[in-house]
Amino acid sequence: MFNFFKKKDEESKGAEVENSPQETKGAFANLKEALSNTSKALVQGVLDIAGGREELDEFTLEDIETLLIKADLGVDFSVELVEKMKNAKLKTGELKEFLKKEFAQILESAGSNKLKYSDGKLNIYFVAGVNGAGKTTLIGKLAHNFTQQGKKVLIAAGDTFRAAAEEQLDIWAQRANADIVRRDRADSASVVYEAIQKAKDESYDVLLVDTAGRLQNKYNLIEELKKIKSVIEKNAPDSLSESILVLDANLGQNGLSQAKVFTEAVDITSVAMTKLDGSAKGGIILAVAKELKLPTRLVGVGEKINDLKDFSTSEYIEALFA
Repeated sequence: MFNFFKKKDEESKGAEVENSPQETKGAFANLKEALSNTSKALVQGVLDIAGGREELDEFTLEDIETLLIKADLGVDFSVELVEKMKNAKLKTGELKEFLKKEFAQILESAGSNKLKYSDGKLNIYFVAGVNGAGKTTLIGKLAHNFTQQGKKVLIAAGDTFRAAAEEQLDIWAQRANADIVRRDRADSASVVYEAIQKAKDESYDVLLVDTAGRLQNKYNLIEELKKIKSVIEKNAPDSLSESILVLDANLGQNGLSQAKVFTEAVDITSVAMTKLDGSAKGGIILAVAKELKLPTRLVGVGEKINDLKDFSTSEYIEALFA
């Protein structure tokens, strides 16, 4: 597992636990497998179009642009990339390195991939996303990641409307050896308030806050998210480490529409991309970075409890072009 937590004996912020070579190699293998369909659809697709041509003529560039759009990079980003190819007068042999450089630059410009965490204080993670995106599973796996690092973790079951949401989180809390505050059908903000007080009184390291994800009534959703965020800011103003948006990789460009709804409601700081395994739309990570200026910090690469990984720009690029 790529670790984003600091060693306990390190005082400086941002220090990370070292991974063993075996752990790193295994995690990269999982990522490479998860991105295999995206790699074929995006990178290999572009290279196949270029074929044996020495130069990229106008018709070839048009075909590449169409493929990039279909690969969920978005129209504006795709047009911009092809325009750069045209202006650079790229030869076919230069195409692969050009794409690597451009993709890396886009991801790096969106910000750091490291999930924020500070030792010696409560870290609150506000988790948002539509129902079905994999939010509950992500919270459970993230709780597991933290407890594996020896952190004391509490989960706030803030989605009190959806049937069985609290029960699902309860099961995940047990699997992850985390605690949970749940009050079925209660006001979401009151549940989060209770969880904050418990986390502060009992010296928890991490509080993961689940939220509603009903897009059917956009106004109600936004108001509820704002209310929960306000409770956090009023009662633990220095503890909010991240506001994480959970997106389903299979949605492609539709995920951007969802992201805009949530960024209207709260100040989203990063993205967690779920269901990356098997999807051919992993290029959405690039589109999110380009259009929303949001870094992806977590990726789901499988169904097992250990299959939530820290995102790495270099490893994502390497896996795409492997």
